[in-house]
Amino acid sequence: MTEDDEGMEPFAAWRAVLLAQSRAMRAIERDLDTSGQISIMWYDVLLELNAADGRRLRMQDLAMKAVLSRTRVSRIVTELEAAGLVERIADAEDGRATLARITAQGRNALKRAAPVYLAGIDEHFTRHLTKIQQQTMVVGLQRVIEAHDAQIDPRR
Repeated sequence: MTEDDEGMEPFAAWRAVLLAQSRAMRAIERDLDTSGQISIMWYDVLLELNAADGRRLRMQDLAMKAVLSRTRVSRIVTELEAAGLVERIADAEDGRATLARITAQGRNALKRAAPVYLAGIDEHFTRHLTKIQQQTMVVGLQRVIEAHDAQIDPRR
């Protein structure tokens, strides 16, 4: 234990990340629901697809980028497809793979929800932290992300 660790429970940072994420996400989800927008899970998947080259991703790549489990991403894509916000297409480069592609209707839903989502991030997360606290979190958590990027199993 270093001098900086004194008085700190070993898992306090981990617990704080989990609780903060859970509470902020629930609050943002409530805001989206109240304003009649798409769910936060739909938003996450559509956001990743919209940002991707050609606005499409292989299902396993989408699962790697989204903050949901691979199984959950597959279910969400099925729901989005039924709502006309996403379409599944064959991968021309790999006939065994399927791509998910955001539709024009999906881009519109994402655009409508974005102001509520972004305001929610500010209201339920960012405004509670100083700029220095935000920067410290980014630097520290990015180290954890990078340590695990190479180890992520795209099948999970």
